Formats: sequence, structure tokens, C-alpha cells
Amino acid sequence: MLDAWPPLPVGEWADTYATLHMWTQVVGKIRLALAPRMNHWWQVAFYVTARGLTTSPMPYRDGSIEIAFDFIDHTLTIDTSDARRETMALGPQSVAAFYRRVSDALRRLRIDVHIWPMPVEVAAPVRFDQDEQHASYDAEAANRWWRATASADAVLKEFRARFIGKSSPVHFFWGSFDLAVTRFSGRRAPPREGADKVTREAYSHEVVSAGFWPGAPSKMDATFYAYAAPEPAGFKTARVAPSAAFYSSEFGEFFLKYEDVRASSSPRAVLLEFMQTTYEAGATLGDWNRAELER
Repeated sequence: MLDAWPPLPVGEWADTYATLHMWTQVVGKIRLALAPRMNHWWQVAFYVTARGLTTSPMPYRDGSIEIAFDFIDHTLTIDTSDARRETMALGPQSVAAFYRRVSDALRRLRIDVHIWPMPVEVAAPVRFDQDEQHASYDAEAANRWWRATASADAVLKEFRARFIGKSSPVHFFWGSFDLAVTRFSGRRAPPREGADKVTREAYSHEVVSAGFWPGAPSKMDATFYAYAAPEPAGFKTARVAPSAAFYSSEFGEFFLKYEDVRASSSPRAVLLEFMQTTYEAGATLGDWNRAELER
């Protein structure tokens, strides 16, 4: 039986991480182009599956298409609702090569979609069709990351089920490469001064959000996070659990290191405790109507 919570030090798979991040952005841009606009940009997100990640069905003309990453057999599959399919192997290849292969597969399927081939939410972005730098793919590392994400997904879904107010699905954002679930108070938030249109829409209402991020090389290993937006007074000094959780002034979020969750006797219980106590801090200090929002 494979470890559901495998070790995931970011330095050991940084090159694969960077390449996979760009591959998901290529597919994510296709989803952005095809999916109907939703509140808070929810239409762009992926979902965790029993084998990897999926766009879920996206409307196209009189049918639909779906694109799925498989991190067990290491393939990318494009399916159409009229029973056509294209499959390509995932292995070491540049972002430019991946972009060309996906584009060619879409043409063979007679899917006409145009995307902006520029990555987002990364430093020094390089157009997909020109990116020969990111070309690593360690299949074992990609599988470990997916297993960690799938384990987190199950716990985040359990946490989401406790809330009867407006909540996002548990979904994966390819821009920031993190898994997230967001609860809403039901009230509009004050406008964010100087925010771009994506951020304004994402935080148009009061939220407490939690999720899983695989970290960043030279900055931080994989971690779970939680934040409130707008952040109420006293949130950063609130008592949360477990004791290993801490507030990062740099990021404006509470963090609980993935390794601390993984090493615990019950990762599920520890992660639920972290999400519950950070939510309670944000909702209580933010004066949410908790009696009407919680089971």
C-alpha cells in the first residue's frame, strides 16, 4: 500500500514542480477559454480525481471536452462527448513541446480554441511556445505530490461539509498551484484598493479560506494554509491549533507544515483541527453569523 501522505520536500522535486506547474497552466488556459464565467473565477479550477487532476467537462459547440492528467500511468487524455480521444505520455519534455503536442491533439479532435500563451502568477514568465527551460518530469515525484494532494482533498471535503453557508468546491488553482476551499460570510467585502480585476472578483465578499500548497524552492516546503480576507483585528494573534501552526507576517496567513501533519498519529484529525480553529478565529473575530452558517 502506497503512503497516502508521502514525504514531499520541495527541493527534491523542484524542477519537476516547475515544469508541471507550466503544463497545468497550458491546460488551465484552455479551461479559461471554454468554461462559462463564474463568480470568483471558480470556472478555471481543476478537480482531484482517483488518478490525478481533471478540468471536468467543458462545453464546446454542441458537446463537451474534458482534459485529465493521470499521475499513475502518467498520461494526459483529452476526451470529447462524441467518443473521440487523444492520449499523450507524460515524460521529460519542455513546456514548448508539451504546448505543441496539446495544440496538435486539439486540432486532430477538431477543437478550435485560442489561448493567451503566457503563464500567470509566476516570476519572470516565459511564453509556453518559447519555454525550453522547464523540461523535467520525475514520474515518482509527480505521483508523490498527487497522492499528498489527494489526501488533502479528502480532508478538505470533509471540512467543507460542516458548513451550510456559501462555500467554494474543493478545487485546484493552476495559477498558484494550490488546492483550496473557501467559506463566505455572505457579506460583501470592502473594495481592495489597487487590486487587479482577478483579485477584485476573487475577494468581492468576506472569506475564510484554507488549502494545501506544495511550497516554493528556497522559501518553504509543502504547507497547509488558512487566511481571512479582509483580515479582522486580532486574527494574526488568535490561538489556533495544533501548537505547530503559526502566523506568517510575510504571507498574512496561518501555516501548518505538511511534514508536521504527515508525521502526526492522525493527519486527518490534525488537519481538521487546523482548519476548524483558524476558521473559528476568522469568523468569530469577523462577526460572522455562525449560527446560520454552520451545521
